[in-house]
Amino acid sequence: MTDRMNISRRVLLGTAGAGAVAPFVLSGVASAQTTQPQTSMEINHAMPPETNRFKLGDFEVLVVKDGARPSGKPGETFGTNQSPEAVGELLQKNFLPTDQFVNSFSPALINTGSDLVLFDTGFGEQGRESGNGRLLEGLAAAGYTPDDVTVVVLTHMHGDHIGGLMEKGKPAFPKARYVFGQKEYDFWTDEKRVGTPAENGHKAVLANVKPLAEKATFIGDGADVVPGINAIAAFGHSPGHMIFNVESSGKRLILTADTANHFVLSLQRPEWEVRFDMDKAAAAATRKKVFDMVATDRVAFLGYHMPFPSVGYAEKLDTGYRFVPKSYQFDI
Repeated sequence: MTDRMNISRRVLLGTAGAGAVAPFVLSGVASAQTTQPQTSMEINHAMPPETNRFKLGDFEVLVVKDGARPSGKPGETFGTNQSPEAVGELLQKNFLPTDQFVNSFSPALINTGSDLVLFDTGFGEQGRESGNGRLLEGLAAAGYTPDDVTVVVLTHMHGDHIGGLMEKGKPAFPKARYVFGQKEYDFWTDEKRVGTPAENGHKAVLANVKPLAEKATFIGDGADVVPGINAIAAFGHSPGHMIFNVESSGKRLILTADTANHFVLSLQRPEWEVRFDMDKAAAAATRKKVFDMVATDRVAFLGYHMPFPSVGYAEKLDTGYRFVPKSYQFDI
């Protein structure tokens, strides 16, 4: 009886195998006849945006990857006062390609227990065709809706930071109040920008930022955003660029925004000029000042363009700093 059952089992499995092979063979014949290439598995699947959540004292920090953008010729963006060979040599030394670099964009949401404070808003709907503008998706994946955000802070007013303020012509965070740097706002809304290289930025600020001015608080150096979070002037990248000191229960984090735009080229060589910096000399001086503080105090920082999740430390290295990504420091 057992032998008959084993034989029957083998017959059934053999039949099933033949049935599974037949369509594959037929498919191959059809492919040959139509000469159409067949792909058994396409690597083209939409993935949820990357998010990273960690504790900072009694606060909770959520970092969302709004997107990333690869670009060619790193030497045309970083180290513009250096030779392309010097830029390539530093990249190669750090195991990076010499012909391309990737810029990522990382807004952050801080839950203080009484406020949900969003720092910068990514590209918004204007960036979605290129795979950016994923902030709202990331917030949703973490369990937040746009209505939950109570404060929106802009570190500065470049397009990759203000693009997500409006959604289909309406405020993307309808219940929030806003915190803008006074100097930054005054520069970008000034009609003197018309006819200059800053004209497109001026138009973007008029479209995305100015409609929210009635609900905004305008701040300067040292101003408090909410208890535990205060502003620090860090001018150079833009005329009113601000960074933010965050402290809770003895833990500290500096949101350095665009003080450094690349974890190697801007940190290891802070004196190198960057095409995105509007006042290059001031930006270089600010980089040295800010990251010397970060390295000396051994405090964590969150850089908007650092490799995701964009949080780490700066260790002094030669005339600059080495980026040390966070691991489990905030988890224990």
